[in-house]
Amino acid sequence: MDRVRVLIADDHPLILEGLWSLLERQEGIEVVGKASDGPTAVKQALELEPDVILMDIRMPGEDGVEATRRIRHASPHIRVIILTVYEDDASIFSAIKAGACGYILKDVDTDQLIDSIRRAARGESLIHPAIAARVLDEFTRLTREQERMVPDLFQQLTKREVEILHLLAEGLSNKEIAFRLSISEKTVKNHLSSIFSKLQVNDRMQALIYAFEHNLIPSNS
Repeated sequence: MDRVRVLIADDHPLILEGLWSLLERQEGIEVVGKASDGPTAVKQALELEPDVILMDIRMPGEDGVEATRRIRHASPHIRVIILTVYEDDASIFSAIKAGACGYILKDVDTDQLIDSIRRAARGESLIHPAIAARVLDEFTRLTREQERMVPDLFQQLTKREVEILHLLAEGLSNKEIAFRLSISEKTVKNHLSSIFSKLQVNDRMQALIYAFEHNLIPSNS
């Protein structure tokens, strides 16, 4: 498997150097750059084209949310994971709307961090378990306010695809979905590709946002 190229953005020198040292020792991961403020993170992202960026939220010059928005607009293929100590709802929802594929807290252990980076590089989205329920609750609240009718796009999904969409809402990985449904991980990926195509979205997070915005997933999912 190709090495995952990572850019680290954090304004705390000890954290920045600590992450660099930690990741450099991991097999299959290459740290290609580091930044201590938002503008530098954007500049390096566009120059170095990393696979994954670990992005702090509170940084001088430009916060991580705005930096994420600019990076994703210019290079949609770059995956951004928000790695922060902040877990307030405003920061979480702003980061997701800006295009972050994941939001994890700095109390995560090494194995979880490495797994998150590799999952992001594979195109998966991820959210720290401590805040996943709040994200789902927020999007459910939005759907109740909007009271939109189910669009024709959703009618194109098969029963199995709807089932997988519900499991995405539970925060399950491809491997976990495959185990739950007793199918192969490759089959799960094929179903996800079909879902993304039918809903006209690019990834798991966008599919979930679409589903909740259009009231396609009940609040008890």
